[in-house]
Formats: sequence, structure tokens, C-alpha cells
Amino acid sequence: MSFETVQVFMRNEPKNRILNRSNMITKYQDFLEKYPFLTVISYANNEYLGIMQNIDVQIASMYVYNRLREVEEKKLYLQLGEEWWWETNRRLPINIALLNRWPFSYSSQSFSVKQMEIIAGPEVRLSNSITKRIKRRNINLVKKSGI
Repeated sequence: MSFETVQVFMRNEPKNRILNRSNMITKYQDFLEKYPFLTVISYANNEYLGIMQNIDVQIASMYVYNRLREVEEKKLYLQLGEEWWWETNRRLPINIALLNRWPFSYSSQSFSVKQMEIIAGPEVRLSNSITKRIKRRNINLVKKSGI
């Protein structure tokens, strides 16, 4: 990013928002380096850490880490997250990729995309993985003579 781009970015962003974003990234930096599948978002002046389920045109859903009840659940959450991150293509949401082994549906929370900002981490969009493949085939009928 060039100096001019940074200056334009800073002019367009309120200073407290830039500092807040920087503080959030610093706060979760070690955690995000260890667990690259986690995402940090800002929504309604609150921070949320978790695994993105899906981001649509209007709604984003996340499995929020802080909603987990027990320490053992948090360990399982991170283990399954690592399995999903390293052993799948990451295009499918974690609950679909791991099928019946993902027991954390109660930790899911939905957010309005217009009011949400992704601070750090991956975005999962089911719409990116669903592509229709249309194969066009031309069939030419040839009339054989002599039959």
C-alpha cells in the first residue's frame, strides 16, 4: 500500500475507528496466528471472535467463541476448526464440511452485513462454492448412405 493510499484511507476514516481497529487486531493477534480460521468482526461497537458460517448479501452468521459454555467445548471447537481449516477446501461452511460432528449450533449469531466490519480473518461465502457448470454438447445427426 503506498503512502498516498494510506493518507486517503486515513482521511476517509475517523481516527478513533482506525485506532479501535488497530487495537482489536493487536488484542487478538497471537490467537489469530495460532488459529488462522478464526475471524474478528466489529458489530454495534462490540467485538466478536469466532468461525464464520456464511456471509450472504444481507446476513452474516458466525459461531461466536465466547458463547461456548465449557472449557472442553472451547477445546473441541478449536480442534474441529483446525480440522476444517487444514483438511478441507475451506469453501464450505464448517457445519456442512463436518456434517454431524459440529455440535455448536447454539453459538451461532447473525449480523447485518451493512453494520458489520470484518477486522481480521477469513470470510466464508457459500455463494462462492456453488457454481453451476453447464456443459453444452452439440449433437450432429449424420445420415449414412447405403443402409
